[in-house]
Amino acid sequence: MTMLSDILAYDFMQRALLACLLSGISCGVAGSYIVARRMVFLSGGITHASFGGLGIALYVGFSPTLGALLFAALSSVGIEFASRRGRMREDSAIGIMWSLGMAIGALFMALRPGYASDLTSYLFGNILLVDRVDVAMLTFLTLFMVVGAVVMLRRIMFITFDEDFARSQGMPVEVVAYVMAVVVALAIVLSIKVMGIILLISLMTIPAVIANSLTKDYRRVMLLATMFGVFGNIAGFVLSYNFNLPTGSCIIFILTITLICVKVLTLCFNLRPKV
Repeated sequence: MTMLSDILAYDFMQRALLACLLSGISCGVAGSYIVARRMVFLSGGITHASFGGLGIALYVGFSPTLGALLFAALSSVGIEFASRRGRMREDSAIGIMWSLGMAIGALFMALRPGYASDLTSYLFGNILLVDRVDVAMLTFLTLFMVVGAVVMLRRIMFITFDEDFARSQGMPVEVVAYVMAVVVALAIVLSIKVMGIILLISLMTIPAVIANSLTKDYRRVMLLATMFGVFGNIAGFVLSYNFNLPTGSCIIFILTITLICVKVLTLCFNLRPKV
Protein backbone atom coordinates (compact mmCIF):
# COMPACT_ATOMS: atom_id res chain seq x y z
CA MET A 1 0.00 0.00 0.00
CA THR A 2 2.90 2.35 0.75
CA MET A 3 4.33 1.89 -2.74
CA LEU A 4 0.93 2.47 -4.35
CA SER A 5 0.35 5.63 -2.33
CA ASP A 6 3.83 6.85 -3.30
CA ILE A 7 3.11 6.26 -6.98
CA LEU A 8 -0.29 7.94 -6.86
CA ALA A 9 1.08 10.91 -4.94
CA TYR A 10 2.79 12.39 -8.01
CA ASP A 11 1.17 13.42 -11.27
CA PHE A 12 4.03 12.17 -13.45
CA MET A 13 3.89 8.75 -11.77
CA GLN A 14 0.13 8.57 -12.31
CA ARG A 15 0.63 9.36 -15.99
CA ALA A 16 3.35 6.72 -16.23
CA LEU A 17 1.12 4.07 -14.65
CA LEU A 18 -1.80 4.99 -16.92
CA ALA A 19 0.49 4.87 -19.96
CA CYS A 20 1.53 1.33 -18.97
CA LEU A 21 -2.11 0.27 -18.79
CA LEU A 22 -3.11 1.86 -22.09
CA SER A 23 -0.06 0.76 -24.07
CA GLY A 24 -0.51 -2.79 -22.80
CA ILE A 25 -4.05 -2.84 -24.20
CA SER A 26 -3.27 -1.14 -27.51
CA CYS A 27 -0.12 -3.18 -28.19
CA GLY A 28 -1.94 -6.38 -27.20
CA VAL A 29 -4.66 -5.75 -29.78
CA ALA A 30 -2.21 -4.63 -32.49
CA GLY A 31 0.25 -7.39 -31.65
CA SER A 32 -2.41 -10.07 -32.05
CA TYR A 33 -3.01 -8.85 -35.59
CA ILE A 34 0.63 -8.72 -36.69
CA VAL A 35 1.49 -12.08 -35.07
CA ALA A 36 -1.53 -13.74 -36.71
CA ARG A 37 -0.49 -12.31 -40.10
CA ARG A 38 3.13 -13.36 -39.49
CA MET A 39 4.20 -9.73 -39.82
CA VAL A 40 6.20 -9.28 -36.63
CA PHE A 41 8.96 -7.74 -38.73
CA LEU A 42 6.44 -5.01 -39.65
CA SER A 43 6.32 -3.67 -36.09
CA GLY A 44 10.11 -3.47 -36.00
CA GLY A 45 10.18 -1.74 -39.38
CA ILE A 46 7.58 0.87 -38.42
CA THR A 47 9.19 1.45 -35.03
CA HIS A 48 12.62 2.12 -36.48
CA ALA A 49 11.19 4.07 -39.43
CA SER A 50 9.52 6.45 -36.95
CA PHE A 51 13.02 7.49 -35.85
CA GLY A 52 13.20 9.47 -39.08
CA GLY A 53 10.17 11.51 -38.02
CA LEU A 54 11.69 12.04 -34.58
CA GLY A 55 14.93 13.31 -36.06
CA ILE A 56 13.23 15.73 -38.46
CA ALA A 57 10.84 17.02 -35.76
CA LEU A 58 13.66 17.65 -33.27
CA TYR A 59 15.73 19.39 -35.96
CA VAL A 60 12.97 21.83 -36.97
CA GLY A 61 11.64 22.30 -33.42
CA PHE A 62 8.40 20.40 -34.01
CA SER A 63 6.68 17.97 -31.62
CA PRO A 64 8.72 14.72 -31.74
CA THR A 65 5.64 12.58 -31.07
CA LEU A 66 3.64 14.14 -33.91
CA GLY A 67 6.64 13.90 -36.23
CA ALA A 68 7.07 10.22 -35.41
CA LEU A 69 3.33 9.59 -35.81
CA LEU A 70 3.26 11.15 -39.27
CA PHE A 71 6.41 9.36 -40.42
CA ALA A 72 5.27 6.00 -39.02
CA ALA A 73 1.82 6.29 -40.61
CA LEU A 74 3.31 7.16 -44.00
CA SER A 75 5.84 4.33 -43.66
CA SER A 76 3.14 1.77 -42.84
CA VAL A 77 1.04 2.86 -45.82
CA GLY A 78 4.15 2.81 -48.00
CA ILE A 79 4.99 -0.74 -46.93
CA GLU A 80 1.46 -1.94 -47.69
CA PHE A 81 1.43 -0.16 -51.06
CA ALA A 82 4.87 -1.44 -52.07
CA SER A 83 3.97 -5.04 -51.21
CA ARG A 84 0.53 -4.92 -52.87
CA ARG A 85 0.99 -2.64 -55.86
CA GLY A 86 4.73 -2.16 -56.17
CA ARG A 87 5.54 -5.80 -56.93
CA MET A 88 7.90 -5.96 -53.99
CA ARG A 89 8.14 -8.59 -51.27
CA GLU A 90 6.74 -7.32 -48.01
CA ASP A 91 9.86 -8.14 -46.02
CA SER A 92 11.95 -6.24 -48.57
CA ALA A 93 9.70 -3.16 -48.27
CA ILE A 94 9.90 -3.35 -44.47
CA GLY A 95 13.70 -3.63 -44.55
CA ILE A 96 14.00 -0.61 -46.82
CA MET A 97 11.70 1.53 -44.64
CA TRP A 98 13.49 0.31 -41.51
CA SER A 99 16.95 1.39 -42.71
CA LEU A 100 15.72 4.55 -44.44
CA GLY A 101 13.95 5.81 -41.31
CA MET A 102 16.98 5.17 -39.12
CA ALA A 103 19.28 6.83 -41.67
CA ILE A 104 17.07 9.95 -41.90
CA GLY A 105 16.79 10.13 -38.11
CA ALA A 106 20.55 9.78 -37.62
CA LEU A 107 21.20 12.40 -40.33
CA PHE A 108 18.97 15.06 -38.78
CA MET A 109 20.19 14.24 -35.29
CA ALA A 110 23.74 14.90 -36.54
CA LEU A 111 22.66 18.18 -38.20
CA ARG A 112 20.92 19.33 -35.05
CA PRO A 113 23.10 21.81 -33.12
CA GLY A 114 24.31 20.70 -29.70
CA TYR A 115 24.34 17.29 -28.06
CA ALA A 116 21.27 15.10 -28.56
CA SER A 117 20.82 14.31 -24.88
CA ASP A 118 17.20 13.21 -25.35
CA LEU A 119 18.13 10.57 -27.94
CA THR A 120 18.40 7.81 -25.32
CA SER A 121 14.86 8.54 -24.12
CA TYR A 122 13.47 7.68 -27.54
CA LEU A 123 15.74 4.73 -28.24
CA PHE A 124 15.27 2.96 -24.90
CA GLY A 125 12.25 4.76 -23.47
CA ASN A 126 11.69 6.99 -20.46
CA ILE A 127 8.24 6.49 -19.05
CA LEU A 128 8.58 9.45 -16.69
CA LEU A 129 8.50 11.78 -19.72
CA VAL A 130 4.91 10.82 -20.56
CA ASP A 131 2.80 13.99 -20.50
CA ARG A 132 -0.93 14.71 -20.56
CA VAL A 133 -1.01 14.91 -24.35
CA ASP A 134 0.56 11.45 -24.63
CA VAL A 135 -1.99 10.01 -22.20
CA ALA A 136 -4.86 11.69 -24.04
CA MET A 137 -3.73 10.33 -27.42
CA LEU A 138 -3.14 6.85 -25.97
CA THR A 139 -6.60 6.91 -24.37
CA PHE A 140 -8.29 7.88 -27.63
CA LEU A 141 -6.34 5.31 -29.64
CA THR A 142 -7.03 2.52 -27.13
CA LEU A 143 -10.77 3.25 -27.12
CA PHE A 144 -10.77 3.36 -30.92
CA MET A 145 -8.90 0.05 -31.15
CA VAL A 146 -11.13 -1.72 -28.62
CA VAL A 147 -14.34 -0.53 -30.27
CA GLY A 148 -12.96 -1.29 -33.73
CA ALA A 149 -11.85 -4.77 -32.65
CA VAL A 150 -15.37 -5.53 -31.38
CA VAL A 151 -17.21 -4.09 -34.38
CA MET A 152 -14.83 -5.26 -37.13
CA LEU A 153 -13.55 -8.47 -35.55
CA ARG A 154 -15.16 -10.85 -38.05
CA ARG A 155 -13.85 -8.95 -41.07
CA ILE A 156 -10.40 -8.61 -39.57
CA MET A 157 -10.30 -12.36 -38.90
CA PHE A 158 -11.26 -13.24 -42.49
CA ILE A 159 -8.75 -10.80 -43.95
CA THR A 160 -6.02 -11.91 -41.55
CA PHE A 161 -6.29 -15.62 -42.28
CA ASP A 162 -7.66 -15.78 -45.85
CA GLU A 163 -7.55 -12.64 -47.99
CA ASP A 164 -8.79 -14.43 -51.11
CA PHE A 165 -11.92 -15.68 -49.35
CA ALA A 166 -12.54 -12.26 -47.81
CA ARG A 167 -12.18 -10.64 -51.23
CA SER A 168 -14.63 -13.17 -52.74
CA GLN A 169 -17.15 -12.14 -50.09
CA GLY A 170 -16.90 -8.52 -51.18
CA MET A 171 -14.94 -7.34 -48.14
CA PRO A 172 -12.75 -4.23 -48.59
CA VAL A 173 -9.51 -6.13 -48.07
CA GLU A 174 -7.08 -3.39 -49.09
CA VAL A 175 -8.92 -0.67 -47.17
CA VAL A 176 -8.90 -2.72 -43.97
CA ALA A 177 -5.22 -3.63 -44.50
CA TYR A 178 -4.23 0.03 -44.90
CA VAL A 179 -6.29 1.09 -41.87
CA MET A 180 -4.81 -1.68 -39.73
CA ALA A 181 -1.29 -0.73 -40.84
CA VAL A 182 -1.87 2.87 -39.74
CA VAL A 183 -3.45 1.77 -36.44
CA VAL A 184 -0.45 -0.48 -35.74
CA ALA A 185 1.85 2.45 -36.52
CA LEU A 186 -0.03 4.72 -34.10
CA ALA A 187 0.04 2.09 -31.34
CA ILE A 188 3.78 1.72 -31.84
CA VAL A 189 4.66 5.41 -31.79
CA LEU A 190 2.48 6.26 -28.80
CA SER A 191 4.23 3.52 -26.81
CA ILE A 192 7.76 4.69 -27.60
CA LYS A 193 8.15 6.57 -24.32
CA VAL A 194 7.15 3.42 -22.44
CA MET A 195 9.51 0.97 -24.19
CA GLY A 196 11.71 2.90 -26.60
CA ILE A 197 12.33 2.30 -30.30
CA ILE A 198 14.85 -0.49 -29.72
CA LEU A 199 12.73 -2.55 -27.31
CA LEU A 200 9.18 -1.91 -28.50
CA ILE A 201 8.99 -4.87 -30.88
CA SER A 202 8.97 -7.14 -27.81
CA LEU A 203 5.83 -5.52 -26.39
CA MET A 204 4.10 -6.01 -29.74
CA THR A 205 5.15 -9.66 -29.97
CA ILE A 206 5.60 -11.46 -26.66
CA PRO A 207 2.06 -11.00 -25.21
CA ALA A 208 0.50 -12.34 -28.42
CA VAL A 209 2.94 -15.26 -28.48
CA ILE A 210 2.05 -16.13 -24.87
CA ALA A 211 -1.65 -15.99 -25.71
CA ASN A 212 -1.11 -18.07 -28.84
CA SER A 213 0.54 -20.75 -26.68
CA LEU A 214 -2.73 -21.14 -24.79
CA THR A 215 -5.31 -20.83 -27.56
CA LYS A 216 -5.62 -20.66 -31.34
CA ASP A 217 -8.93 -18.79 -31.28
CA TYR A 218 -8.26 -15.26 -32.53
CA ARG A 219 -10.79 -13.68 -30.16
CA ARG A 220 -9.18 -15.33 -27.16
CA VAL A 221 -5.68 -14.54 -28.41
CA MET A 222 -6.56 -10.85 -28.61
CA LEU A 223 -8.15 -10.84 -25.15
CA LEU A 224 -5.30 -12.77 -23.52
CA ALA A 225 -2.65 -10.70 -25.32
CA THR A 226 -4.09 -7.49 -23.88
CA MET A 227 -4.21 -9.06 -20.42
CA PHE A 228 -0.60 -10.24 -20.62
CA GLY A 229 0.46 -6.90 -22.09
CA VAL A 230 -1.11 -4.99 -19.21
CA PHE A 231 0.31 -7.43 -16.66
CA GLY A 232 3.82 -7.19 -18.12
CA ASN A 233 3.71 -3.39 -18.27
CA ILE A 234 2.39 -2.90 -14.74
CA ALA A 235 4.68 -5.55 -13.22
CA GLY A 236 7.69 -4.14 -15.10
CA PHE A 237 6.82 -0.63 -13.96
CA VAL A 238 6.60 -1.74 -10.31
CA LEU A 239 9.87 -3.66 -10.62
CA SER A 240 11.65 -0.66 -12.14
CA TYR A 241 10.24 1.61 -9.43
CA ASN A 242 11.43 -0.62 -6.60
CA PHE A 243 14.94 -1.25 -7.94
CA ASN A 244 15.49 1.96 -9.94
CA LEU A 245 15.88 0.10 -13.22
CA PRO A 246 14.89 0.96 -16.83
CA THR A 247 11.16 0.32 -17.23
CA GLY A 248 11.38 -1.11 -20.76
CA SER A 249 13.99 -3.67 -19.78
CA CYS A 250 11.95 -4.73 -16.74
CA ILE A 251 8.84 -5.17 -18.89
CA ILE A 252 10.69 -7.39 -21.35
CA PHE A 253 12.14 -9.39 -18.46
CA ILE A 254 8.68 -9.96 -16.92
CA LEU A 255 7.10 -10.90 -20.26
CA THR A 256 9.94 -13.27 -21.16
CA ILE A 257 9.74 -15.04 -17.79
CA THR A 258 5.97 -15.33 -18.26
CA LEU A 259 6.43 -16.83 -21.72
CA ILE A 260 8.95 -19.38 -20.41
CA CYS A 261 6.62 -20.35 -17.54
CA VAL A 262 3.65 -20.79 -19.89
CA LYS A 263 5.70 -22.88 -22.30
CA VAL A 264 7.04 -25.08 -19.49
CA LEU A 265 3.57 -25.60 -18.02
CA THR A 266 2.04 -26.48 -21.38
CA LEU A 267 4.82 -29.00 -22.02
CA CYS A 268 4.76 -30.54 -18.54
CA PHE A 269 0.99 -30.98 -18.50
CA ASN A 270 0.70 -31.65 -22.23
CA LEU A 271 -1.74 -28.79 -22.67
CA ARG A 272 -2.65 -28.11 -26.27
CA PRO A 273 -3.82 -24.68 -27.33
CA LYS A 274 -7.61 -24.49 -27.53
CA VAL A 275 -9.02 -23.88 -30.97
